[in-house]
Amino acid sequence: MSPSLSFSVNRSPKFSFQGEVKKHGNSLFNANPNHLKFSFREKPVSTTLTPHAVATEIPTHWYNIIADLPIKPPPFLHPKTFAPLQPQDLSHLFPDELIKQEASNERFIVIPDEVIDVFRLWRPTPLIRAKRLEKLLDTPARIYYKYEGVSPAGSHKPNTAVPQVWYNAQQGVKNVVTETGAGQWGCSLAFASSLFGLNCEVWQVRASYDQKPYRKLMMQTWGAKVHPSPSNITESGRRILETDPLSPGSLGIAISEAVEVAGLNEDTKYCLGSVLNHVLLHQTVIGEECIKQMGDLGETPDIIIGCTGGGSNFAGLCFPFIREKLKGKINPVIRAVEPTACPSLTKGVYAYDYGDTAQLTPLMKMHTLGHDFIPDPIHSGGLRYHGMAPLISHIYELGFMEAIAIPQIECFRGAIQFARSEGLIPAPEPTHAIAAAIREALHCKESGESKVILMAMCGHGHFDLPAYEKYLQGAMVDLSFSEDKMQASLANIPHLT
Repeated sequence: MSPSLSFSVNRSPKFSFQGEVKKHGNSLFNANPNHLKFSFREKPVSTTLTPHAVATEIPTHWYNIIADLPIKPPPFLHPKTFAPLQPQDLSHLFPDELIKQEASNERFIVIPDEVIDVFRLWRPTPLIRAKRLEKLLDTPARIYYKYEGVSPAGSHKPNTAVPQVWYNAQQGVKNVVTETGAGQWGCSLAFASSLFGLNCEVWQVRASYDQKPYRKLMMQTWGAKVHPSPSNITESGRRILETDPLSPGSLGIAISEAVEVAGLNEDTKYCLGSVLNHVLLHQTVIGEECIKQMGDLGETPDIIIGCTGGGSNFAGLCFPFIREKLKGKINPVIRAVEPTACPSLTKGVYAYDYGDTAQLTPLMKMHTLGHDFIPDPIHSGGLRYHGMAPLISHIYELGFMEAIAIPQIECFRGAIQFARSEGLIPAPEPTHAIAAAIREALHCKESGESKVILMAMCGHGHFDLPAYEKYLQGAMVDLSFSEDKMQASLANIPHLT
């Protein structure tokens, strides 16, 4: 019988030494971090905790996929001059170490011991075989999911919230601001801020603010201030409300509000839960653990599936596997799944665009629906972003992954099957990965193939039950995607040669 659960025992580092210091370059995308060190950590004692458990360890380094790409991603551009972005252009938003990570070409970046100490609250996370779902579907496929919902905030987001807040605290920053869609990122930043003594202020997309009141209460419990977005607090928010007083908001609008506040206050920095390179970097602890766990189980994935909005949990699981694929060690299909109401990869254009509605952020080359695009208020609030992470967009253009879009009714139908077989209630975002995995498993049933399916289960849905209520009452609808609305939005993006 194949083991169904893989997690780990971790021991403290035995010794470490400082590596060679790299000189920090001038261009943002040629800069290497000068804080790297190499750590040697004692191997874990292999302890059998259940008959189906396998020991692994918390990664000591983040993996930077840029080092292994045959073509480097296009640079970010200054939002006013359109010149390649320089490190100092981001200094009002981020602490120095995160700017260095954003620009790094180093393959591995050490995780600070203080961050690993916090990770030990929930990492390593379990890799679970969904045997009951397999039985329900009557499929020869073997379905595994890497479950990030065991974190204090209930999702993968603390993997980057903790290091972001720690680096800010190390630089003496007192206040951090951010946006949040479904609320998982806002909760994670509030949690991390409470650990390191920083003040936290969050702009939550209005549609999710109304749909998910308990996320707001979680943030407030950890000490954060929470505002619905668009709000009357910022010029960006007021401008939107003047045009549409009933605006459901979007991540692009909420980003504008948070960035505006950070830019006006010297003691305040901005934190982002997805999209940027350093955020995707931090999430690679997921894939690094999973590679070891699947190896311990004697399994190799044939297909890896993850939901995508900004792209952080997808990148976190898939980037380390793409590294192994580029080495020729494995050859899985890498598949991103997005909502049909906000399909940036499958419908958007690959072009330079702003990351926010008010055009305050750098220009990034990414798959975008246009920074003015406001998606319909689907229940997967974390996937309602007009653009895809530039690094994921670049990898998609290189042909190392594929993408599909699935409507929300099919996603929630899959979530109910998953909950009634595996017991866990997924957040609305990973229901997209579940629906895609079910499609693949049923294809295996027809073909007789016994593929290994690995999916990212990025969080639980305990605070998303109103969405399940809509589905169970038959009131959920598949919200539309408007080509006309996208084209009108794309007309406003910069046209750069």
